[in-house]
Amino acid sequence: MQVDGYSLDAQKEKLKRCAEFQNMEIVNEYSDEGKSGKSVEGRPEFQRMLDNIENGTDEVQFVLVFKLSRFGRNAADVLNSLQRMQDFGVNLICVEDGIDSSKDSGKLMISVLSAVAEIERENILVQTMEGRKQKAREGKWNGGFAPYGYELVNGELQIAEDEAEIIRLIYDKFIHTNMGISAIAAWLNQHGYKKKKRQNNTLDAFAASFIKGVLDNPVYCGKLAYGRRKNEKVSGTRNEYRIVKQENYMLHDGIHEGIVSETDWELAHQKREKTGVKYEKTHSLDHEHILSGILRCPLCGSGMYGNVNRKKKKDGTLYKDYFYYACKHRRLVDGHKCGYRKQWSEEKINNAVEEVIRKLVKNPKFEEAILNKIGSRIDTEEIEKEIDGLEKQHRQLTGAKARLGQQMDSLDIMDKFYEKKYQDMETRLYRLYDEIEGVENSIEEVKNRLLNIRQQKISEENVYQFLLYFDKLYDKFTDLEKKEFLNSFVEQVDIYEQEQPDGRFLKHIKFRFPVYFGDRETQELCWDNESTVDTVVLLSYKKPDGHINVKVEFGEGEGKVPLDNIAKRAETYKPKERVTYKMIKEYIEAKYGFKVHTAYIAEVKRDLGLPMYDAPNAVEELKQPRKHPTVEKVEAIKDALKHFEVI
Repeated sequence: MQVDGYSLDAQKEKLKRCAEFQNMEIVNEYSDEGKSGKSVEGRPEFQRMLDNIENGTDEVQFVLVFKLSRFGRNAADVLNSLQRMQDFGVNLICVEDGIDSSKDSGKLMISVLSAVAEIERENILVQTMEGRKQKAREGKWNGGFAPYGYELVNGELQIAEDEAEIIRLIYDKFIHTNMGISAIAAWLNQHGYKKKKRQNNTLDAFAASFIKGVLDNPVYCGKLAYGRRKNEKVSGTRNEYRIVKQENYMLHDGIHEGIVSETDWELAHQKREKTGVKYEKTHSLDHEHILSGILRCPLCGSGMYGNVNRKKKKDGTLYKDYFYYACKHRRLVDGHKCGYRKQWSEEKINNAVEEVIRKLVKNPKFEEAILNKIGSRIDTEEIEKEIDGLEKQHRQLTGAKARLGQQMDSLDIMDKFYEKKYQDMETRLYRLYDEIEGVENSIEEVKNRLLNIRQQKISEENVYQFLLYFDKLYDKFTDLEKKEFLNSFVEQVDIYEQEQPDGRFLKHIKFRFPVYFGDRETQELCWDNESTVDTVVLLSYKKPDGHINVKVEFGEGEGKVPLDNIAKRAETYKPKERVTYKMIKEYIEAKYGFKVHTAYIAEVKRDLGLPMYDAPNAVEELKQPRKHPTVEKVEAIKDALKHFEVI
């Protein structure tokens, strides 16, 4: 509803009376209900009206509006739209303003009034913003959801004690410990704290972004900030805006009670200014974690992320950077924790995936299949039929609405059942509006589906075109270009928890588009599948330098191998199971009832002269002097080593 007396129904009624008075026939109605008049963009009905005029639909001669401000409030848009209409012989009539663009003075009046309407809109915006600024100066909450730790009571902020405890804890940990925002989030999750679900939140765990927002918001010390973010116009555009953080903004004492003291907030703010700076790469500038997010953890299935282990030599120079993939949930993140600790060399994983793709594209049938795909027509016949059916249904409903409107207009006001008939028709009209809206939403949804299919087809063709020249181009790519390509082609890479006895570690690759493998088309390669394992595992085999022919006969008699001895002889050559630190620690805890550190086991092994596992990046440098195991723990470790036949 607009100002009393100027509702949409009142505007339509006045337009109908004007049309009747001038013997005009109304052929269509266009109404962008609830849309802003600041620009023609975002007004689908207005755009449809202009398109219908240009297409000659209904051969209209005039467009009637209640006031010029209903046509538009942006002077440039008003004049451009009017020019488009007049190019097709259509003029504008503004009933309330008494303007007709077909007359000499009409266009001049439109130019003046449209500028006035734009100024009026800007004034309304300024007045609204000034009102909000004044509210902030008075320390009153300016609307929106209450921040975590508060609740809204009669429009004012009041402390919600069940949430405020978390806020105080966050500030205490940040100020009085060495914890950063990620460490605080992990600490809260590990110690059983749950975040109350509010508004559109779905997680009850704490994330680093939440901690950051709490520490940066002065509302928690009893202040109210206004203008921390500003809507700024995008340079070179007419109606595009973006939100930009402001360094200088209004800050006033609020009428609400602070959860933390101003001193604590200031201490936290100073620490945030020192630690909250964006990390800038200073080493390995050209390196990218190519499969980050695509590679999946074999335990929890979440995306593995790329990281770097960088260490200094005694002379201060750096060792070569070691890049690896690890599960992002190996520490508690967003309430999820994973026990997978293995770190995989990025080079090893990247090369294996690259080698799989190389083997795929070298298949002559693969190239033939790709060439057939490029330029092939996608079958969208069913979707197009669905759109035609919905559009037909839309035309029928729109026609029914128009006919019902005519029946309502032709009702005899002197009829004693006039009010009842009018109400019945009005109910049917509202029902038709609901049905029309539902059909329009369905049309938009199906059209978006069709658009997505066509866009995916274009994306597929780009990738397929590149795959034809993969061998020639991939090695010349930068890491960033390799990452972009693999993200567009590979959806998921799964690995085994440990490298298999035959050297394999890739378990499954899922592609975004179908590929030709062997003698069939597939979108996935699975190394657990017997139909693909024999073919793909050849990727890791090495060609021998030579071979020896051996003939073995089984059975009884001279020179033959007895059948019952085969299993025994095989057992002799069977490699022993690798003994891990985890196995030793579990054995000691089960037998002796105490735990031993991995470093203690390594020290005992070193003292016994046993070979050490070469893992240069597996153990972090000690920040404190090394502690040595007690005699009791040394004996327990030796017992475990004997148990597993290491010594």
